[in-house]
Amino acid sequence: MADVEALRALHYDLDRTGGLQSVIAPPYDVIGPEQRTELESRSPYNVVRIDLPVGDRPYDAAAEQLRDWRAQGVIVRDEQPALWVLEQDFTGPDGTLRQRRGFLARVRVEEYGPGRIRPHERTHPGPKQDRLNLTRATRANLSPIFSLFDDPNQAATEAVQRATQTDPWGQATDEDGTVNRLWRITDPGQLAQITSATQSAELLIADGHHRYETARVYAEEVGGEGPHRYVLMCLVALEDPGLTVFPTHRLLRDLRPDQHETLADALRENFEVARLGSTQELAPAYGQPVRMGYIDAHFRQPIMLTLKDQAIADRALADHAEPYRRLDTAVLEALILKGALNMTDDDIDHMAGLDYARDFEHALSLVESGARDAAFFLAPTPIEEVRAVAAAGESMPPKSTYFFPKVPTGLLFNPLDD
Repeated sequence: MADVEALRALHYDLDRTGGLQSVIAPPYDVIGPEQRTELESRSPYNVVRIDLPVGDRPYDAAAEQLRDWRAQGVIVRDEQPALWVLEQDFTGPDGTLRQRRGFLARVRVEEYGPGRIRPHERTHPGPKQDRLNLTRATRANLSPIFSLFDDPNQAATEAVQRATQTDPWGQATDEDGTVNRLWRITDPGQLAQITSATQSAELLIADGHHRYETARVYAEEVGGEGPHRYVLMCLVALEDPGLTVFPTHRLLRDLRPDQHETLADALRENFEVARLGSTQELAPAYGQPVRMGYIDAHFRQPIMLTLKDQAIADRALADHAEPYRRLDTAVLEALILKGALNMTDDDIDHMAGLDYARDFEHALSLVESGARDAAFFLAPTPIEEVRAVAAAGESMPPKSTYFFPKVPTGLLFNPLDD
């Protein structure tokens, strides 16, 4: 079972910062140089200064900045353990207005395994070292991992919802219009109701695999028992009506002339190829057999690809569990990226000849302008399929899912040294 606990969090003193609005930031891995500069300009206390530090000695600079903010009373430590409810009102990429609720807690770091904590997709190797260096320097979790848990009796959900009936502790709106509201729960009865509801739950990491794997390395590196054995998480019930998954599309670049023909042959061999009347039809619905939209920069003809026979995927993915073999991302990786284009796992990990795009229109424009050679448009994977793959002990290919909205950085910090 997962060990979920209230925490004595570090957090901003909102009287000192003027609220949360000027100090939060998106997760580090979606911030570009220009956005980082803009975030930094919002406040001398914006979290990007410690979560995405720059300079000759960035990690030392982050640690020094965090120490200074604590010494100045800009960041303070709770005396009493608490859970923190996060409510997010958002409009998804599909234009639908939704609300998602979860809570922030500290969770004991464990090896992946049944009944405890599972990943849902493979990770790229690069960011882990960066996050480990930052954790070593700051001795804190600066950004929460986003995880899912089963709450069939709605016990945790009821307690979380009850907390939102009062005025929030803090509120901030993201660049994408997501309204984030935060409440602190210290009532022993509510704390017990939430933590007991998670005692038998298996946690599924939705976003933040790199940070979790970094936390495992750090915990073993320090050794023994203590706060370093825990990591900051935002936990959302799988039954939450606002929990949604969107697709991440694939873009090919730098194809050699011979690869264009090899790609075309592989598409004709494995898929039924149907011409579409417009590019807006490129976005497929999830289902079986596997379907994906396709367009290349040469012909610019929108096409729907439908797997001719599930047996093709079963043969190509024979060493994987059945739920994995139904994934469009897995089929694309096996038949096209590895099969036709001879990409290795290392090529895919380092995105050699491969890019990802969450925005449909952006991906399409890159191909139509010739900036990319081709695009595969994928369907959103239902959360039930994500669970089935994880339960089978499999990890989906990188960037198989896009959970929206992100959980902002700067809401809370989890100290690891005291």
